[in-house]
Amino acid sequence: MVLAYTAAFGTKMDCCRQLNHYCITILLSNKSGALIKMKTLRLLAIVPTALAMSLVFTEANLAQTPEIKINRNFQPDPLILNGKSGGTVKSNCGNISTEPSQVIQVTESLPYLRLTVESEGKPTLLIDGPGGRFCVLADSYSGGKSEQSGFWQAGKYSLYVGEVSQRKYSYTLSISQKNK
Repeated sequence: MVLAYTAAFGTKMDCCRQLNHYCITILLSNKSGALIKMKTLRLLAIVPTALAMSLVFTEANLAQTPEIKINRNFQPDPLILNGKSGGTVKSNCGNISTEPSQVIQVTESLPYLRLTVESEGKPTLLIDGPGGRFCVLADSYSGGKSEQSGFWQAGKYSLYVGEVSQRKYSYTLSISQKNK
C-alpha cells in the first residue's frame, strides 16, 4: 500500500473542507490503484501540536554547545575560544551558566595540556570530565587567570567559565600543549 497525504488549502483537491477548517485526508491505494479515503483529520487540531513539538526540539538543539576535538597534533596551538563568563547558577566555583561554556573531546590521553581563562573580572573554570568535577580559581601565581595544566585522560570535558562576582565578562580560553 502507498500512503499519500493531501492537504486542502482553499482548493477542492482530493481533500475535504468541513466547517471552514482546513483538513488533511489520509489516502491509501488498494491493489488496483484506486484511492481509498481512510481518515480525515482537522488541520487546525494538528498544526498547534506539531508547531509546539517543533519549537521544543529546535530549542533543545540550539542549547547544545558544539564539541571541539583535541588530539596530540591539534592546530592551531594555542587554540583560542571566546565567550561570556558567569551565569545564573551559584556554585562553589562562582556564578556559572546552566549549559557548558565549551565542550572539548580529548580523543587520546595527553601528557600535557594547559587551559587558561582570562577576563576583566575574576574568572573561574569548572571542569566536569572523566576524572571528576573540579574548580580552578584565579590566583596571583597565574596573574589573575584561571589555569589548569598537566596530564589529561581521553574523554569528554564540559567547561563552565564562571565569575566570582554576579557580573558577566567577555573571556578568552586558551588551550595549548606547549609548556610555558
